[in-house]
Amino acid sequence: MKFNKNYFLIFTLLLLSEIVIATYAHGFIRHTFGDFLAVILLYAFVKSFINISANKAAIIVLVISFGIEFLQLTSLQNYYPFEYQKLWKLVLGTSFSVGDLVAYFFGFLTIVIVENNLK
Repeated sequence: MKFNKNYFLIFTLLLLSEIVIATYAHGFIRHTFGDFLAVILLYAFVKSFINISANKAAIIVLVISFGIEFLQLTSLQNYYPFEYQKLWKLVLGTSFSVGDLVAYFFGFLTIVIVENNLK
């Protein structure tokens, strides 16, 4: 483990962007572009603290993203603690969407392309 301030800065900027999107945006920006950015956000978070290859981190993030999306096929959202229900629904979602999987995959591709071109 090694802290990387550059990735943490990217994470922080993306987190602020995601908060603005979740608060004010609608339609494509919120539901698709927000999911696209969420993968990159999670990637930047992982790379902020763990020194692993870009490809490994990108795959881990894609698996986590897909896993959370597939969990939405279950009734998990019915078991969120009441006092945190709104937050968990915002973070983990409530309904499965193939479109979300596509957005996650494009986020993954963006990470791989950008990171491999920076080398």
